[in-house]
Amino acid sequence: MALIDSRTTRILFTVLVFAVGFAFLYVARRTLIAFLFAVFFAYLVDPAVSRVEKFARSRAAAITVIYLLIVLLLGTLFFFIGPRIGHEVQKLTESMPSLVERINSGQIVQDIGIEHGLTKNTRDQLSAFLKAHTGDLLKVAQRVGLRVAEAAQESWILVLIPILAGFFLKDGRVFSQVALSFVHSKPQREFLQGVINDMNLMLAQFIRAQLTLAALSWLAYASFLGLIMHVPYALMLGTAGGILEFIPVVGPLVASFLIIGVALLNGYEYWLIVGIFLIIWRLVQDYVVSPRIMGKSMELHPLAAIFGVLAGAEIAGVLGVYLSIPVMASIRIVWRRWRMYAEKKRFGPLNEYSFLSESSPRP
Repeated sequence: MALIDSRTTRILFTVLVFAVGFAFLYVARRTLIAFLFAVFFAYLVDPAVSRVEKFARSRAAAITVIYLLIVLLLGTLFFFIGPRIGHEVQKLTESMPSLVERINSGQIVQDIGIEHGLTKNTRDQLSAFLKAHTGDLLKVAQRVGLRVAEAAQESWILVLIPILAGFFLKDGRVFSQVALSFVHSKPQREFLQGVINDMNLMLAQFIRAQLTLAALSWLAYASFLGLIMHVPYALMLGTAGGILEFIPVVGPLVASFLIIGVALLNGYEYWLIVGIFLIIWRLVQDYVVSPRIMGKSMELHPLAAIFGVLAGAEIAGVLGVYLSIPVMASIRIVWRRWRMYAEKKRFGPLNEYSFLSESSPRP
């Protein structure tokens, strides 16, 4: 009698293959991230490419036209807005030493307390508390600076992404057919085809919805902070808020703290009104705008979203944060399709309709 039967051998071999696969993905995660961003970019521009293809009669020509339009649009945008954002960033950087000195001395608490009628005893207690925790605040600021520096080091991806996306746009359907050709069993092919279709729908809807939400947040922040309230560095803060909108749950919270923090450090008088606006805008964005735009493409619990963001940050830094939610949603899709596949194998095709009606994602 053999010490290890054939079934145990197959299980051990499968576990080994998965372990090697995950190890390879972790080692090559930087390259994999570039390809994932390229896939997202391809999903973003695919509708425009498909429409232009009807007139150009060539997929390659349609891709070229859309790329030229994107370059023209981005160039125009940065020509008019980029210098102003850069100027505000430079001014804030130059003023940081004096702001840190005001924090260390407690002067900023005294100024804010006088403006809002706080007693001298309360101001002194707040100043003492701030002095005791200045080191912690500086550590947080240093960690944020390191994260920003990491993101700047990965800027080469911005050049690589459109190039890779061009291949996905041109031959994406071929890649799907090649993947399906390796599966010969009909149930397994149905499982893989279902996963591909669901992920196509999810990624297309997610990327366009996130871009729309970020654009709306940028317009809301920049308009209210700059045109109405005249908050210092309004354009820079609005741009940061729009970018952080790509990070569900955590991003908008960080943007709110950033806006209020910069307003307070610069002695802005109406920071409380700005805080009320941020709360109202968050409620509108989360409960009115986002459900209509995003639909049910994600269906992730907030705890799952937070876990994905934190895990993404540990694995791949800032880029991992941006990729965390679609990766978590993809895992959910594979799990649900696997349940459908296992259910069909167990009970047969007669039970497939009821199971699909319960679990399949809605477009």
